[in-house]
Amino acid sequence: MSKTVILAEKPSQASAYADAFDHSERKDGYFVVSHKEFPNAVITYGFGHLVSLFSPEDYHKEWKKWNLDTLPLLPTEYQFKVSDGKQKQYTIVKKHLDEADTIIIATDGDREGEAIARLIINLSGNNHKQLKRLWINSLEKEEIKKGFRNLRNGEEFYSSYKEAETRQIADWLVGMNLSRLYTLYMQKSGMKGVFSIGRVQTPTLYLIYQRNKEIAAFVSKPFYELYGNFHHEKGVYQGKYAERFDSIADLETFKEKHTLSDSSPGQITSVKTEEKKQYAPKLFSLSDLQATANKRFHYSASETLKIVQGLYEKKLVSYPRTDTNYIGSPEFDYLKNALPSYLNLVNETIAEPQLKENKRYVDGANVQEHYAIIPTRTLPNLAALSQKERNIYELILYRTLSMFEKPYIYDETTIETTVHAVLFKTTGKVEKAIGWRKFYKTEKEKKKTIEENQTLPTVREGDAVASHFYAKEGKTQPPKYYTEGTLITAMKNVGRDAEDEENKVILRETEGIGTEATRANVIETLKKQDYITLQKNNILVTPKGETLCEVIQNDEIANASMTAKWEKYLKKIRNQEGTQEAFLSSITNFINHLIQKVPGTFENSAIKKHAEKGEADTVMGVCPQCCKNVLDKGKFFGCAGYHEGCTFTLPKKWSGKTLTKKNVKDLLSKQETSLIKGFKSKKGTPFNAKLKLVNNKLAFDFPNPK
Repeated sequence: MSKTVILAEKPSQASAYADAFDHSERKDGYFVVSHKEFPNAVITYGFGHLVSLFSPEDYHKEWKKWNLDTLPLLPTEYQFKVSDGKQKQYTIVKKHLDEADTIIIATDGDREGEAIARLIINLSGNNHKQLKRLWINSLEKEEIKKGFRNLRNGEEFYSSYKEAETRQIADWLVGMNLSRLYTLYMQKSGMKGVFSIGRVQTPTLYLIYQRNKEIAAFVSKPFYELYGNFHHEKGVYQGKYAERFDSIADLETFKEKHTLSDSSPGQITSVKTEEKKQYAPKLFSLSDLQATANKRFHYSASETLKIVQGLYEKKLVSYPRTDTNYIGSPEFDYLKNALPSYLNLVNETIAEPQLKENKRYVDGANVQEHYAIIPTRTLPNLAALSQKERNIYELILYRTLSMFEKPYIYDETTIETTVHAVLFKTTGKVEKAIGWRKFYKTEKEKKKTIEENQTLPTVREGDAVASHFYAKEGKTQPPKYYTEGTLITAMKNVGRDAEDEENKVILRETEGIGTEATRANVIETLKKQDYITLQKNNILVTPKGETLCEVIQNDEIANASMTAKWEKYLKKIRNQEGTQEAFLSSITNFINHLIQKVPGTFENSAIKKHAEKGEADTVMGVCPQCCKNVLDKGKFFGCAGYHEGCTFTLPKKWSGKTLTKKNVKDLLSKQETSLIKGFKSKKGTPFNAKLKLVNNKLAFDFPNPK
């Protein structure tokens, strides 16, 4: 009997598939399943990436050591191996693949998922077998059954795999070569540590650095605006002159020039009332959801992805790693049919649901790999969800419900008042139908709406008014720091700020830098590399990040447009209009170019000043054992005399508490710290104590009980 092997990405996914079969039995690393279409089948799985690229030393032993003489690292053939710690599961997967007649790729339905499966199949030597593809948008049982009834030909997805594999190899080439290149020159210049360089992470870091520099250089200037209070027989309203003034003297001079005084008569020269409609926001793509969750709840991009992935695995929302804001007709139909249930779930009503497809939301032509993130037919028990899960689920649910509500409708009235040929403009808004905004209007938003929209008297063109003028002082504001939410959006829309028109088009076509699935990971990498830090949700560049950015600012690796050009060609590979060989050849040329350029970059940089400052910043004090400097070594504090045999060290963390630099400096200068709160005993009980040095070792000093 022929055997079918279904290859899932992870255990939870495999378990969901097994539940959709008539019969299933869990084994070690796989499920035995069957029903009429698949009488003899096995579902096995990876743990994400079972297979990874060779490390440099796997190709040549001499490549293990970081040395400028070995650059560039350019394997003649790129090879893959079983990832560390995953040999047992790989052996199980390979055994079943070896026995298979047909292999169904059932990893996540994206380029990354395709590569995960195909790399396993290739390494196991089974890429000659018949390949089918399961393509679904939710892990609901009926959706899975439907997917298995409508398997697609594996060949349709081969180019997606080649795109993902090419991206993986390119990232390896850039990371391995340029991280070594810049780090070794940094160290030659006196800097400590490793400086990671990445195809997407480095231009993203430079994007943040540029914004932080703009803020640091910004000088706030006062400005003055001219307002008029206009008295009409039907009431009083305010108007504003369009231009700003640099000083109050300039404003007064302007008033004198135009003889604007409180006795000046004015005339209403225009009254226009226009009905305006504002439609509900588009459905969520992943990046839109991450931006909204960060703004609303301060969740990091990776945290939002983790939460929505969990909701997907609980069968409550559709596939999350999507880059579109649209759904197709089938999805609209099931949402429409389930609308009463969704409304009941959150105790909401829609008086007149909009049940016809609107191309703002429903457009199959804009749905390629996956549709927007929407609720599935499966309704959750909201009380059983964690608070974070509930927050994200309700964001998705309310965004979907808004599509069925009427637009927000209001009348906007604009009055133009002229006094001695000077035009003052007044805008007022009257709400006519709240529509979808009823799902979003908090008390804060309601208060803001009332404050911003003055009620205007009924006036007509040609009416006379009496005037009273006054000035308002304001200050110019710096750009805002990026948050994780606004950074995700900036990465996606970075092309809007490109000066070069060709680059702007490329960035727009490629949706900026990174992909929906990778942007959160890029931000996490920047944190782990100590290039950025968060302060009250704002992203700040660390001294290490600033140093790197100042060195690379004139190198192409900092340029988002270069990354976007690569993304554009990768897309050509997926569309079978480009080749892996051509792309990797261009990456190789780029690396060789930088190897030639970077020595000059360092000669012309102020890196030695950074190194001297960095050295000073790492000195914590004098070693009590040998009197040399104690330095911040990254993971611990250690003596600079360790080469001469000094063994003095201090940990970064002690009894569950991270020691500050001040704590360490106090220990070295005074042999004790002030009272530190928040230590934890082995049983997890919190306590407070001082730390002191006894025979050059850390010890607790408990305050005398009162």
